[in-house]
Amino acid sequence: MRLTTKGRFAVTAMVDLATRGGKGPVTLAGISERQNISLSYLEQLFGKLRRNNIVESVRGPGGGYYLARTADKISAAEIIQAVDEPLDATSCGGKGDCLCGKPCIAHDLWMGLNEKIFDYLESVNLQQLVDVHNKHNGDAVPVSLDNMSSAGTTA
Repeated sequence: MRLTTKGRFAVTAMVDLATRGGKGPVTLAGISERQNISLSYLEQLFGKLRRNNIVESVRGPGGGYYLARTADKISAAEIIQAVDEPLDATSCGGKGDCLCGKPCIAHDLWMGLNEKIFDYLESVNLQQLVDVHNKHNGDAVPVSLDNMSSAGTTA
């Protein structure tokens, strides 16, 4: 299983939004410039995030996006799922019909991996990602449980 750019860009954009939140709506053009993500791609992602009640928008001059809930109430898994990113390591979509209508020999392994991945992404909230980002002064840092615990947050 691999996470595509859709899920990675959605999480990246949401961390950017949350980092700048509270100071008024954040423009997609600003996120696009700071994160080097196409504006048209961000528009597609934020349409899905808005429809899933993760962000809200303000139209017109001075408009943009802001979080629909506090950052500690939005999980990485929720962001990824909102943009239609599959969190599935199976080849059958979890249906168990991988081999001629029956589960393949490794089906349970892949289903277990799905659970672990989902549980981890569900345990990480947007505020934790912002805290790690702020702790490292905006440097790109891989997110891990060690990074989050050292940032003084809990999973």
